[in-house]
Amino acid sequence: MTATSGIGLSAELTRAFSAAVETKNIRFIKVVIQNESLVSVASIDVVGSLEEDLALLDSYLSDNDPCYVLTRLDDPSSEWLLISYVPDGAKVRDKMLYASTRNSLAKSLGSTVFTDSLFATSKADVTPEAYAAHKRHQSAPQPMSAREQEMADIRAAEREAAGNVYEGSRARQNHLGDGKVGYKWSSEAEDAVKRLGRGEGSQAVILQIEVSTETLVLHSNREAQANTLSSLIPTSEPSFTLFAWSHSYSATKRDIIFIYTCPSTSPIKYRMVYSETKALLETTPSFLLAPKKLESSDPSELTEQYLMQELGFNNLTSDSTHNSATQGSAFARPRGPARRR
Repeated sequence: MTATSGIGLSAELTRAFSAAVETKNIRFIKVVIQNESLVSVASIDVVGSLEEDLALLDSYLSDNDPCYVLTRLDDPSSEWLLISYVPDGAKVRDKMLYASTRNSLAKSLGSTVFTDSLFATSKADVTPEAYAAHKRHQSAPQPMSAREQEMADIRAAEREAAGNVYEGSRARQNHLGDGKVGYKWSSEAEDAVKRLGRGEGSQAVILQIEVSTETLVLHSNREAQANTLSSLIPTSEPSFTLFAWSHSYSATKRDIIFIYTCPSTSPIKYRMVYSETKALLETTPSFLLAPKKLESSDPSELTEQYLMQELGFNNLTSDSTHNSATQGSAFARPRGPARRR
């Protein structure tokens, strides 16, 4: 947390800024610290756009003396940019003083008025080109890891598919809901999913799409545990897995999880096809067989620990352990005194 310097606004600065806000003809107000107070030492009128007027600042800035520059924005003109100019050549004491006073200045003049801030250590940081780079940096998306970017691409494809729903000439009703899905279900796939819903124990039904016939087909149907599930899922092509998981982590004791896996090596055509089908499945009105849904681009990460974390079971087991420990300590019989010899 940044410490404050205790330096306040002068009455003159308060009047100058209030007038600038009302008249809207002032572009810059240069503010410095003098005699333990923030004072206005220069004002520059609006001449052109902000980018054009920034070129006027050079003659008002020193290579060694810090200052603040209150800067009116163009759109909307009621908002301001706070420039903290602390050149590298400034004294260490001045650098610390201006750093600890910046927040106080913004709050005293009205934090809601200052919608942007810029830190400059040289005149080159307050040129039109530097400000354009600052705006580009602000508008740029946050950096993502390779996995995050991959999942974002998949979700974008799903949104596109959901907005252009293809039902196909061979669409048919299926047991998962009342809506239509643009791909047929093979009888083996349909029967396997029905048995999964009625059965007991842990079991995995893995489905894939036969693209040439637009059919959801059964890849495999077998007993599976959470720690062996990943070895059953295809690693080179997308797939849909319905995993019935019997466990002791929650009151349900058995959860059915819908897992969509799309390995990064999958052909782009397959990605689009599976994304479209997944979007259609999830928008089917009665698709309640698997209320818990997960996505992954790497089947090997589907471990028991991963499933517990994604489904929130870690919190439940932690709370249970904590409660058991608390109860055990609350009712523990105290030890008696040591026997004398």
